[in-house]
Amino acid sequence: MRVDLFDFDLPEDSIALRPASPRDHARLLVVRPDGEPQLEDRQVFDLVDFLQPGDALVFNDTRVIPAQLEGVRLRDGAERTAVSATLHMRTAADRWKAFARPGKRIKAGDRIAFGEANGACLDGALMATVAEKGEAGEIDLAFDLSGPELDRAIAIVGHIPLPPYIAAKRPEDAQDRADYQTIYARQEGAVAAPTAGLHFTPDLFEKLDAAGIERHFVTLHVGAGTFLPVKADDTDDHKMHLEIGHVTPENAERLNTVKARGGRIVCVGTTSLRLIESAADDDGTIRPFAGPTGIFITPGYRFKAVDLLMTNFHLPKSTLMMLVSAFAGLETMRTAYAHAIATGYRFYSYGDSSLLFRKA
Repeated sequence: MRVDLFDFDLPEDSIALRPASPRDHARLLVVRPDGEPQLEDRQVFDLVDFLQPGDALVFNDTRVIPAQLEGVRLRDGAERTAVSATLHMRTAADRWKAFARPGKRIKAGDRIAFGEANGACLDGALMATVAEKGEAGEIDLAFDLSGPELDRAIAIVGHIPLPPYIAAKRPEDAQDRADYQTIYARQEGAVAAPTAGLHFTPDLFEKLDAAGIERHFVTLHVGAGTFLPVKADDTDDHKMHLEIGHVTPENAERLNTVKARGGRIVCVGTTSLRLIESAADDDGTIRPFAGPTGIFITPGYRFKAVDLLMTNFHLPKSTLMMLVSAFAGLETMRTAYAHAIATGYRFYSYGDSSLLFRKA
């Protein structure tokens, strides 16, 4: 499909720079696609009104790490150059794939000192070697530290990698360490938050429990590739970056039980949806899953397991805009986004949310 079919104009002041407070007071646009699209303006704390006893919410329990690293490139006979690296996928105990800037000035074999290093002193820096250089600024970093020692060092020298549309308007601060993390985050490894989950609070969980709505957790470590623009003119020419996901045998069995008794699978966020669809057979059976997924969902995709999707509002011409258009219908999502813009919904990671029913 043509990528420009998923384009739209978004006013700058529609981009949220801070989340709603309390979190569950964000707006919720309910979208029913069959027939004429039906749109209903609510708030996230009303979510329980649209679910039924026995339905199951599926959350991504990944935890964002401070994966934005700033440092200097060290090369014999060359001037020290400032380097910014965003880790996006761990490949070994001591290795990470990263997107680096300025990518053109980095070569395999370069040494990079991350942290408080400067030209006079490198004591206390986190050192790494560029093991490989790929396309579009991607590099493979081999760190001098490994395992838990590396994790601790990254936590000390790294910063929360705010999405570029927020980082361009303000710097990361201490509040982001709490705001850009779900209240149920457990498994460290994400570079970006599963942002639909940012709206949940203990109070909302209590309401859902009282209504008989189940909660289940899967893990997809969201990578920085989620922020990359689609540069191709046709969706067939776009390559998705891989992300590591896990669905345990126990959770696969529980979700299959939900479906067998007539309950609905309600994914909180596109990350949990992509993982569940990666783990599902053609007949809708959800299998245990452990490993990378690069699933790319565009209109025409046949959904196998997911019935409803709660998700924030996405960037024009992004893979996520394509996913929601596949789920609820392209024309439905055009109508929904036009309504959201006209009525002041807040967009992107810290913005408002939507609840999408799947197009029949």
